[in-house]
Formats: sequence, C-alpha cells, structure tokens
Amino acid sequence: MHEFDESTDDLAWAIFRYALDRVRTDPPMDGPRSHQELWEAVGQTITEEGLGGESVLAAFADHLAPACLSTDHPRFLSFVPGAPTNASVLFDLVVGASAMCATSWLEAAGTVYAENQALRWVADLVGLPEGAGGCFASGGTMGNLSALVAGRDQAMRRREADGSGRPVRWAVVVSDGAHSSIDSAARVMDVDVLLATTGDDRRLRGEAVRAAIAARPEGTEVFAVVATAGTTNLGIVDDIDGVADACTSAGVWLHIDGAYGGAAMAAPSVRHRFDGIQRADSLVVDPHKWLFSPFDCAALVYADPSLARAAHTQHAGYLEPIIDDTVWNPCDYANVLTRRARGVPFWFSLAVHGTRAYSEAVERTLEVTRAGAVLLDAAPHLDLIMDPVLSVLAFRRIGLEQADYDAWSVRLMEDGTAFVLPTQVDGEPALRICIVNPLTTVDDIDMILDSL
Repeated sequence: MHEFDESTDDLAWAIFRYALDRVRTDPPMDGPRSHQELWEAVGQTITEEGLGGESVLAAFADHLAPACLSTDHPRFLSFVPGAPTNASVLFDLVVGASAMCATSWLEAAGTVYAENQALRWVADLVGLPEGAGGCFASGGTMGNLSALVAGRDQAMRRREADGSGRPVRWAVVVSDGAHSSIDSAARVMDVDVLLATTGDDRRLRGEAVRAAIAARPEGTEVFAVVATAGTTNLGIVDDIDGVADACTSAGVWLHIDGAYGGAAMAAPSVRHRFDGIQRADSLVVDPHKWLFSPFDCAALVYADPSLARAAHTQHAGYLEPIIDDTVWNPCDYANVLTRRARGVPFWFSLAVHGTRAYSEAVERTLEVTRAGAVLLDAAPHLDLIMDPVLSVLAFRRIGLEQADYDAWSVRLMEDGTAFVLPTQVDGEPALRICIVNPLTTVDDIDMILDSL
C-alpha cells in the first residue's frame, strides 16, 4: 500500500483531474440521499481484497459526492456557508500530501511559522497587542471551549494566589443570542451559564452583564463573559466596548465569539460595529466561514498567550522534549494535541491574493446583503424582520406557517435552486439567508424571493 508504482501514478492523476474539475466548474447544489438509495447505488465498500482506486473514486464521484450539499454553491444560504478560494482548496491537497503533524514547532516549524503569520493578520484586525497569538482549532466550538478553559484557569490561579479558595460553582455570563457551543462548553466544563438579558436591539450590553454578575447565586463566581461579534441567527454584534467595561470592573475574562461575524472586521464599512474588540482576552474567528478557507479552520487568538499556555500545555514523559516556551507549539493554546496544519491553506491564499482582496470580497457580500434588504422592503408580501447588521437577512412571508416554510425549503433544494432553511426568531418561524460567498449575486437573492 505504501510503495509508489504505476497504479499509484494513475490514481494520483485521476484524483488530480477530479479535484481540478471540481474547482474549475460551477459547484453543483446536489443534496442528501437516503441510506437505502446509497446502498443500492454503492453497496459495501470495505472488503477484504479491496475494490481498487478507480472503482472507489468512481463510487465517490458518481454517488457519494452528489449526496452532499456543496457549501460553496452561491445559493447555499443556510447555516453559515463556506466559499474557499481556489488557491486554498488546491493547497489543501499539498497539506494532505506532505504528511505534516502540526502539533509542535519541533515537528512542523515551517507550517507553524506560516500559520502564525495568518493569525497575526487576524490579531491585527482585532487590534490585539504585538504579543498576541494562539492556534488554529477545528471550529468555533473547540475554539470557544479552549478559550473558556484558559479563562477559568486564570481565575483559579488568581484565587489561589490571593487565598480566596475555590468557589462552590464557576459560571460564565452569556446572552440569549450566544452560540449553542457556549452551552456545550459549559456542560463539558461543568460550569453554570448565567443569562444576561438583551434589549430591543438584541445586543448584549455592559449593564446587563453587571446585573447578571450581581444576581449570581451565592457561592457562584463568574470567571468569564462571552460577547458575540455576529450572532449566527441574526448577525447581531454585541456592545463589545460596554461589555468590556463590565468585565474590567468585575475582573473577569472577556471572550469574543466572532466565529461567523468576526471576519467582517476586514470590511471598512462595518468595522465600527466592533468597537472595543481590542479589549478581548480571547477571540475566535472561523476562516472557513467568511474568510474563504476550506473546512476546518478556526483562528483562536489570545491577548496574552502565556495564560493559555499555562492552561493547555500537556505533560507526559514522551512530551517533555517539546515543552519549550522559547518556541511556538500550537498544542499549548487549545484543547488539542495531534493536529493537522489546518491554517496553512488559509495562509497560502492570504499570501497569494493579499489582504486587500479579502477586504474587497467581504465588502462585496455586505453590498449584496444590503441590496437584498432593499428587495425585501419593496415586496409587500415579505416582512424584513430587521435591517441587516452584517450579512444575514431574516424575514417572513406574510401568511405562511411553519409547514409552508418547510415545504418551500424542501422544494427549493430538490429542484436545485437553493438551500434555505427556516429558522425561529422570537419564537416564530422565519426565513434566514446568510451571504458569505462573493459569488452570490443580487439576482440569486431575487430568484429566491420570487419563489415566495
């Protein structure tokens, strides 16, 4: 299996041709198939003797890949789509072929160097100090968990140093717009979640954070506050500066979840919405969402990386040779040890195209979003729930119920037009379009609205 021979050469070229065809042609919408349909088309693929490269590649290309939605389709508009650049996709092949384990500087100094330059660009967008840094995690879920672990570790060390001891319970303050991964992280960490209320504008503000901290149950200590820089459902950016004031007053860690929306800091037209973000102790931005990188790639950055290193460095006899604070080991900054060089395709594309191209591409998606809002406002049968803050359009079709939205969404996907799922806003069904692909046009949005 490991020797290179003529059959390997043939398989390599077949895979290269498939990948190149996928990159240079318009992405298909495709869609899910039932297990029975896939079984009838593909059958058993894991056998004692093997099926051979040509046969397995054909099964993937003809049946398995078409059973997956293409997140880079310009009308894939649910969840948060992906729109990787051609350069990043092609370089992902190189990363896989290079057999690099990007756990430590010792193993992967070159890729860590490259990843850190990409992280530095993110840190500069935020306005974090020169010493800021971190690593690329798998996604916002792992990035948020890792940041909160570092925040709690810092709080624990501070209490031990001043003799306060351990509280009965640790807690984190969030708003009702926080991503579901924060609740997940709290369950993993066995900490409580204290909900801070939001006002009519749906933003988390400093006074609500202060109130939530003051109202904490007896014996509970707040170690962190999570503000969101672009909520997934509506694109809301919290009052980060006000929240930062509250965190400073209370002496707690400020984590910013910018997994979706943080990329918009690259766009001058909305940069002001993130005022105060430079005061974060930690931050997550997912390049695989709105910075045009392949999955999976989340930038996790700390203002003071030494605090994260104290929380995350793993110790074992076989690991002692790599424990060295004079070099940069990505495994020291997240709940991770073995890791692929997931930030390198992002770095490659940034280096190839330059950061101005990224800013322009993000601006383009914002312009399409604003134009989509104008279309919604002009349609008497459609109700725009709120003016877009970033690149999410939330709206309702007057007179439709949940079942109607569901049927419309299925029909749209089955005929290959678009992927738009219903959501819930204020407990009522609604539709949500998220635009992060520079190839999505106003005509695409108009086509979808016309179908309503």
